[in-house]
Amino acid sequence: MMDERKNKQEKKQIQENQSKQIELNKKEEINSALAQIARRKELNERFGYDVDRERLAVIRAAQPITGRILEAGTGRGHLTINLARIGYRLVSFDQSAEQLEFARQNLEAHGLAGLVELRQEDGENLSLADNSFDIIFAVNLVHHLKNPYRVLDELQRVLAPGGKLVVSDFSPEGLAMIAEIHHLEGDEHEVSSVSLAEVEEYLKAKGMNIRKTSADFEIILVASRPGKL
Repeated sequence: MMDERKNKQEKKQIQENQSKQIELNKKEEINSALAQIARRKELNERFGYDVDRERLAVIRAAQPITGRILEAGTGRGHLTINLARIGYRLVSFDQSAEQLEFARQNLEAHGLAGLVELRQEDGENLSLADNSFDIIFAVNLVHHLKNPYRVLDELQRVLAPGGKLVVSDFSPEGLAMIAEIHHLEGDEHEVSSVSLAEVEEYLKAKGMNIRKTSADFEIILVASRPGKL
């Protein structure tokens, strides 16, 4: 009887130690993610690039923002966090499990994870239903894509009638700036052969109404789908 009680106590202690180690590992992951963001932020500031300011400019351009929100291309979660800080609930997807994990840690560090549903999705073949979102953001996504038109077709498929597709990407000055930052990090910044100007013409040809604006390093297209929400 005493041996059984002892075994239970030992088992409980092991479980408690494992839980503590998991929590410690989680905190270390979050601290590591925040440290990476801080290092990149220092580089950005050298070039006058304020990520939050640029994302807030996109959010302002997209107003009014109502209904179901989708973000295409979570990345490190910069737009995700800025939307959640304001109080918006949203679904955000990325093809990269690594980027989604980074964004998850970033959201948790800011206490915003409960406002965002993160999903791993192939942008060319979304599992999302037709007409299921009222506003879709695709920020600094196009220049990463091998088949941007296929992704844009999918985003238009899941956009509800009367909804808005907000496509924002680096201006030529922004692309030059980010290429230099990647160079300083010992990396190369690959850019799609399809420009944002070509994307604008493609969306117009699809019958979407385009409102164009800009931020310091971004060009912002707000494409409205005809119809009623």
